[in-house]
Amino acid sequence: MMKSQPRIKGFALVIFSTMMWGVSGTVAQYLFQQRGFSPEWLVVIRLLVSGIVLLSFATLRGNKNVRKIWSSKYTIFNLICFALLGMLGVQYTYFAAIKYGNAATATILQYLYPVIITFYMTIRTKRAPSLREVIVITLTIVGTFLIITKGNVSTLSISKLALFWGVTSAFAAAFYTLQPAYLLTRFDSITVVGWGMLIGGLGFSFIQKPWICTGQWSISSILAVIFVVLFGTLIAFCCYLESLKYIKPIEVSILSSIEPLSAAVLSIFWLHVNLGFVQWIGTGCIIFGIIYLSLTKKTPEQKKGCSEISS
Repeated sequence: MMKSQPRIKGFALVIFSTMMWGVSGTVAQYLFQQRGFSPEWLVVIRLLVSGIVLLSFATLRGNKNVRKIWSSKYTIFNLICFALLGMLGVQYTYFAAIKYGNAATATILQYLYPVIITFYMTIRTKRAPSLREVIVITLTIVGTFLIITKGNVSTLSISKLALFWGVTSAFAAAFYTLQPAYLLTRFDSITVVGWGMLIGGLGFSFIQKPWICTGQWSISSILAVIFVVLFGTLIAFCCYLESLKYIKPIEVSILSSIEPLSAAVLSIFWLHVNLGFVQWIGTGCIIFGIIYLSLTKKTPEQKKGCSEISS
């Protein structure tokens, strides 16, 4: 019984963290579509506040990597690429997909990134896809088709901008997952992600000033912003990292499929987003594909490049 307690704790932590990521996407949809906030402002605030808090936490705990990461030009180059193209890229494209569509379809489309990674690793290793990978790719393509067309080739059930930003978000997520492999072999994830958030937020501040906000402030919108930053970023990320101490990464990856499901369910019951029966079938195809792909035995190259995403 005692041996099972750490595993139960690990499962609880990863389920909570992925649910918070999914819920924060729906809360962001509320801010964009009902309170008039812009994705640009929410992204810059989320990145700046989260980056400052994570790095402050690491510094207070005596983490020497916070400064050491700036000791090499090659490391600095990789860190800036990760921050601006990976961290900022995945955050902005995801929120833009929510603004022009909804949290459910944005999260589902973003979760095409494991398939993109599979294609990339196939080309990089010059290895033909396995039968399991072919099945996963087919499931995700079919699932995406059903979601965006409701099964009718002549119609598009989401806007072109929502589709564009959703697919772009999947590519950004794939880059975010693979690019920091060099950094994560030399520094802890809190340092890498903390600096990635802060640099990304500072870089985006030149486009969107953090102190300029066009949204309608109210008690509910204030609470929503706090939720996205606190629960949807800081607490979710810390719980996710903590879960890796108790259960295997592959189990964490499987359980992360709760994120698109939680975003879809909350969007329906809170924001009254209508997902038809055919779209639910498409959602099921993608989630099943994610789980099936997670059960695939990873190659050394895939393990090296596997730093998980936080939306």
